[in-house]
Amino acid sequence: MKLLSVAAVLFLALSSFARAQEVRSPDGAIAVLLRLETGSLTYEIRRSGEPFLEPSPLGLETSIGSFARDLIAAAVTTAQVDERYTLPQGKVRDVHYRANELTARFTNPTGDELAVIVRVSDRDVALAYRLSSPTKTRVVVERERTGFQFPKSTTAFITQQAPAGTGWMGTKPSYEEAYLVDVPVGTPSPSGLGFTFPALFRLGGHGWALLSETGVSGNYVGSRLGDPTPEGLYPLAFPEPAENAGRGEATVSAGLPLLTPWRTITLGATLAPIVETTVATDVVQPLYDASREYRPGRATWSWLLWQDESMNEPDQRTFVDLAATLGYEYILIDALWDVNIGREKIARLVADARAKNVGVLLWYNSNGSSNDAPQTPRHCLDSAPARRREMVWLQSIGVAGLKVDFFGGDKQATMKLYEDILTDANAHGLMLNFHGATLPRGWERMYPNFMTSEAVTASENLVFSQAFADQEALNSTLFPFVRNPVAAMDYGPLVLNPTFHREPTKGNTRRTTDAFQLATAVLYQSPLQHFGLTPNNLAEQPAFVLDFLKHVPAAWDETRFVDGYPGKFAVLARRSGQRWYLAATNAEAATKDLTIIFPALAGKTVTLLHDVPDRRAATTTRTIGPDGRIALTIVPGGGALLFQPPQ
Repeated sequence: MKLLSVAAVLFLALSSFARAQEVRSPDGAIAVLLRLETGSLTYEIRRSGEPFLEPSPLGLETSIGSFARDLIAAAVTTAQVDERYTLPQGKVRDVHYRANELTARFTNPTGDELAVIVRVSDRDVALAYRLSSPTKTRVVVERERTGFQFPKSTTAFITQQAPAGTGWMGTKPSYEEAYLVDVPVGTPSPSGLGFTFPALFRLGGHGWALLSETGVSGNYVGSRLGDPTPEGLYPLAFPEPAENAGRGEATVSAGLPLLTPWRTITLGATLAPIVETTVATDVVQPLYDASREYRPGRATWSWLLWQDESMNEPDQRTFVDLAATLGYEYILIDALWDVNIGREKIARLVADARAKNVGVLLWYNSNGSSNDAPQTPRHCLDSAPARRREMVWLQSIGVAGLKVDFFGGDKQATMKLYEDILTDANAHGLMLNFHGATLPRGWERMYPNFMTSEAVTASENLVFSQAFADQEALNSTLFPFVRNPVAAMDYGPLVLNPTFHREPTKGNTRRTTDAFQLATAVLYQSPLQHFGLTPNNLAEQPAFVLDFLKHVPAAWDETRFVDGYPGKFAVLARRSGQRWYLAATNAEAATKDLTIIFPALAGKTVTLLHDVPDRRAATTTRTIGPDGRIALTIVPGGGALLFQPPQ
């Protein structure tokens, strides 16, 4: 074998980068081009020859020097990735990930190295940096130069970053802002602080792109999109210094070598690749083994409609009985249980619930110094000694998991708190649900006891604001296409009462139909589904609705896009075992007559739950024709459900 000199290798690398490095998806449709010009890196993405991202910057600014300028090409390697894995609590159970990978290495003037890793599957692009040094052992990443330059004709479906320390009791940012819908790229955020991940873009008639990130652990910060330039360049931004009440640095401090999180771009001619993507878990690995089997399931939850006043023993026992009657796996006991019920009574309640095959989930305040939220328990999870004492007790009484609330930022110190809570909880067999929290970034696979997170304007806002209740149907056509594709979403769906209150003549008015509410049990994916059902629903709803409520799954084997447009209507299908569930909602002001084709139901006899004039749900049995064609009529604020009945 003929060996090349170092000079020859360097010459070839430089010559190669003058022509640009290209890596394509296995099917050849998606191409990523990486260029080094005058010492700076750019990349661009094309799909079927059309530009989805125009030349966009790459690089890091660090304490050991700049990796955004004066770079020298060192080497390029390629590889193929072919991996199968299982997600017991995901939207898809069995995943087969295939991608082509390019790793391009560069050195800065001091001899330290930046590797740019690009993976391209048939629907996703993932980018990460690996930083290393022959002489240094640590680094501070001060900022990234990563950017996303969209063509000017693109429009965005995107939600703003909230200013630090705003919101109720100073608990923001918590990924709970309203969406800008179909706005031109370059539109600034109302806050002036940019936008949170994920963000959806429509590239005219060429298709769609979803931006997000994954693989964030205690070794990095959670990033966002800064305010764009008028030309449509969205820069990557680190947390604001004021997040988490100023606790912790807004930069990254890490040992070397350092692998950054992956930034992901999912591409498609339709929304199908967006809805069906698994890239958030494809490019990460489990950080530890599960200490036990963590079961997905449905939960009753008094707090949504009965609020703080329901945090008493009689009401919680009523909701345990509701869960047992419906065959639900869990009950969530929300804030103030420690004061209003007490630890001794909670221990007895947990034991009695378990005797009825109902597991108990308990609420906690994340910590006491980054916000002013007064709800207890507080100061139980923010230090290792307190956290481990608490979790020993929780395990001893048989608690199944925790809902932890109020985090308020994306700094590295906060990401480490998430990781520490998850790691310690796994040691004690506890699963986790985070609220008032950041977007989960690959956590379903990285942390086997992570189940779900809020990170959305969830159903509690239906109680707080009539204006939000008026937008319930609109959000049902945004969340499945923007937020939910990248991670489980604990929205807390399915309210069948006429108002969002314990008493039917009080509170905000529900504008949506019963069929709409039933559809959200399938439309919104979360392996812990905290339903807003109340005991009166058992007497008020017909038998066919109760039968659906008893059998609807919380975890899925497959998810498919069927039809829809963000802000207008949504139609998705999910499979559990051999049974398909198809859910649709309508956010527009006119009744929508849809004709959809779903071959998986061709020739099948299905149950249809649909709207009727009194806005309650009715049921019809249908046999789908051999072409899988299905006609649906959905009123404004209405919905429909098609499913194969249990055998």
